[in-house]
Amino acid sequence: MTVTKDAVLAALARIRLPSGRDLVAEDLVRALVVESDSRGESVRFVLEAPSPEAARGMEPVRAAAEAAVRALPGVAQVSVVLTAHGPAAKPAAPSLKIGGHPTPQAPGQTGPQRVAGIDRIVAVASGKGGVGKSTVSSNLAVALARAGRRVGLLDADIYGPSQPRMMGVSGRPDSPDGKTMIPLHAHGVTVMSIGLLLKEDEAVVWRGPMLMGALQQLLGQVAWGELDVLIVDLPPGTGDVQLTLCQRTHLTGAVVVSTPQDVALLDARRAIDMFAKLKTPVLGLIENMSAYICPNCGHEAHIFGHGGVRAEAAKLGLPFLGEIPLSLDVRLAGDAGTPIAAGEGPIAGAYAALARRLIDGGMA
Repeated sequence: MTVTKDAVLAALARIRLPSGRDLVAEDLVRALVVESDSRGESVRFVLEAPSPEAARGMEPVRAAAEAAVRALPGVAQVSVVLTAHGPAAKPAAPSLKIGGHPTPQAPGQTGPQRVAGIDRIVAVASGKGGVGKSTVSSNLAVALARAGRRVGLLDADIYGPSQPRMMGVSGRPDSPDGKTMIPLHAHGVTVMSIGLLLKEDEAVVWRGPMLMGALQQLLGQVAWGELDVLIVDLPPGTGDVQLTLCQRTHLTGAVVVSTPQDVALLDARRAIDMFAKLKTPVLGLIENMSAYICPNCGHEAHIFGHGGVRAEAAKLGLPFLGEIPLSLDVRLAGDAGTPIAAGEGPIAGAYAALARRLIDGGMA
C-alpha cells in the first residue's frame, strides 16, 4: 500500500500540543519525505519547535508523532528529528564538522557500547585492499534488504569511500540541527559515508584521532532509525578505524573477505588475528573472485586460484560463508550505482544465499 504525504500529515494532525492545537495547524512539520522500497514506505520529517526552550519539552510529542506515522499501513521505517528555530539555532552546514577528536565515554560507560535502534552490527573486513571488500559490503546489504531485513550500510573506509558510487547516492546529507545527520536511502538500504560529506575528488588527510572521531560521529550522530543489521565496510588492514570500532562499539562480529590466492590469505589471517585479540567474533570467511566463467564458451577459469578460503576456514575452525564469482557484470553494476544483488542471475543468487546463511545463523 502506497503511503502519501497527505496521509502522513493527516496522522500528524491528530497529535495535540499542550496549547490544544495540532502539529500541522501549528506548522511544525518540515522536510517531509516519503520513499518506497521493497519492504514498504520510509518516512522522514523534522519537527521544528518555535524555540529551543519549547523543543526541550517536546520529546513526548516527537515520540507520539513517530508512533502515529509508524502505525500507518505500509510504513516500514520512520525517522523523526526534533529541532528548533530562533536565536539559539545554528545553521546546519557550518556547525556540522566531521573529523574532530573522539569524545570520551560518559561516566559509568565502560567497554563497547550499543548503538540505539540497531539490533546487530556486522563489520566486513579484509587484510589487504583489492579483494572486493566494498563490493561485497554493498551487495550483501542489498541482499539482506531483499530478504526482508531492515539494513543500514556505513562506509567506514575513511580514506577511500566508495559506497556512494556503488550504491548510487549523492548529495550532502541533511542536518536539521547541525548535530544529527539524516542518512540517504537506496535499494532498500539506509546509507551513510564520509564520501557524502566531501567533494568527489577531495582527499582525507587526517591523523588517527581524527579518524576515530569521524567514525564515532558516523555511528552516533546519524539518524539510523530502527535497523535489524548495520553493515560496516571497514578499510583494509588492521589500523585505527578497526581498533576504534571494536573497542567502542558492540559488534555482533566480523566477516572477512579474501581472494583464494596465498598472498591475500596471508593478510586475511592477520585480520582474523586482530579480531581475536580485540575479542570480536569472526562470523565467517567469504571467497571473492572465486572463479571466472567465460560468457561466450562457459569455460571456468580459476584466475586467482580456487578453494583457498574454504580450506583456510576449515583449518581455523571458522564458518565458510560462500564463494562469489569474478564477473565483469559485478564491476559494471557497481560503477553504475546499482549493485548486482539488486537484480537477478547467478551472482545475485550467490549473494542471496550468503545473506540467507547469515540470517539463518542469527548473525543478521
